[in-house]
Amino acid sequence: MSISLQKGQKVSLSKDNAGLSKVIVGLGWDEVKQKGGFFAPKPKPIDCDASALLLKNGKLVAPEDVVFFGNLNHKSGTVRHMGDNLTGAGDGDDEQIIVDLASVPAEYDRIIVVVNIYQAVQRNQHFGMIENAFIRLVDARNNSEMLKYNLTENYSGMLAMIFGEIYRHNGEWKFNAIGQGTNDPGVGELARRYQ
Repeated sequence: MSISLQKGQKVSLSKDNAGLSKVIVGLGWDEVKQKGGFFAPKPKPIDCDASALLLKNGKLVAPEDVVFFGNLNHKSGTVRHMGDNLTGAGDGDDEQIIVDLASVPAEYDRIIVVVNIYQAVQRNQHFGMIENAFIRLVDARNNSEMLKYNLTENYSGMLAMIFGEIYRHNGEWKFNAIGQGTNDPGVGELARRYQ
């Protein structure tokens, strides 16, 4: 049974899921329908990009510890981005990141999951133009949803989002629903927050 999380809520992934080894991090969003005039130019689709930042002692120490559309696989092979969705159209997950929790090297204690709008500044786009945004964790053994966090606040003007984090605490994996909007225009700026 899936748990519906609130902002700031933390939950253990290991406790109720004996033998959990791999999770699928699914991220989804929809574009708010734009009202355009008859002669108004058609707005560009909003391209959200999901990324995972692997931290050591709470810090990002190397560029290759960022898994995103330009680096789909972490050097350890334990975090894999399944590819870029350019529009967010359709139901279900728009982008997925697979995390092999059982094999993540011990020096990594946190995996931060972030989403930014590609070329947000140039396209004059922000998270106020996004609705139905969520992050969910799925047990890869049986594709059952373990938890879901729906972002419900107004994030108008925000260019990026820190959705949540998977972290190791006292030998078990946990998830923290963060839901913090930022004005970082890209994954590079988001990554600098953790250096």
